Amino acid sequence: MSELRFVRMGFGADAVEYQEAWDEQRRVHAARFADEVPDTVLLLEHPPVYTAGRRTADNERPLDGTPVVDVDRGGKITWHGPGQLVGYPIQKLPRPVDVVAHVRRLEEALIRTCAEFGLETSRVEGRSGVWVLGDPVEQRPSLGGLSLDFDPRLHDEEFDPRMNGPEYAPSNAGQRREDRKIAAIGIRVAKGVTMHGFALNVNPDNRWFDRIIPCGIRDAGVASLANELGRDVTIDEVLPVVERHLRDVLENAELKPREVEKTPA
Repeated sequence: MSELRFVRMGFGADAVEYQEAWDEQRRVHAARFADEVPDTVLLLEHPPVYTAGRRTADNERPLDGTPVVDVDRGGKITWHGPGQLVGYPIQKLPRPVDVVAHVRRLEEALIRTCAEFGLETSRVEGRSGVWVLGDPVEQRPSLGGLSLDFDPRLHDEEFDPRMNGPEYAPSNAGQRREDRKIAAIGIRVAKGVTMHGFALNVNPDNRWFDRIIPCGIRDAGVASLANELGRDVTIDEVLPVVERHLRDVLENAELKPREVEKTPA
């Protein structure tokens, strides 16, 4: 793979509006497809915004009508905002594109980043992103005085955790000792070039996630580096570490086309 180029678009007071970043992604995507620029990672913070991937269901959106930006990436609804490091790797991959391998590489770079700060994270089978694993179900505290065997989030299709107080809020998953996502990943591949990417929760106000069903997952929550480590962690601290691990993982990856099974003649 060619050497990665990192572009720091804006953080803090210079946070980048979502539409501006999306327009820049498309511009760089076109340039990368034409081989006018190298593989590029845009890094930034956004002002508060909800974005919905193509698989988002109506009942996962904010109940109060808060605006949501519908985007062309995979995945479902999430939030971006202050305290969250967002990365958009725009890379040319061999065809047929192995999307899963690309996601796994991003996960690996973020898992290594968290480990460098002293936080063990993992993957969860069937769920993309990077996770802090909770306790085994039998060791977790009960919700609302009920046994976890009767967790309504799992057994009642009509149950909406957004309307049932803080005990079910995604931001409180750590107190419930449940699995909680610290980095979300949603991508799109067009013409063999990737777009969109990851969002790593460094020190955001995770209560923003309580207004939606984050990533469409009702029985888990969200985490941040600061909350899990019990100390202040800043974007400035995390930014060079993320860049280093992305460079190591992505530049050293042996890119291969996705294997296509041939139907016997």
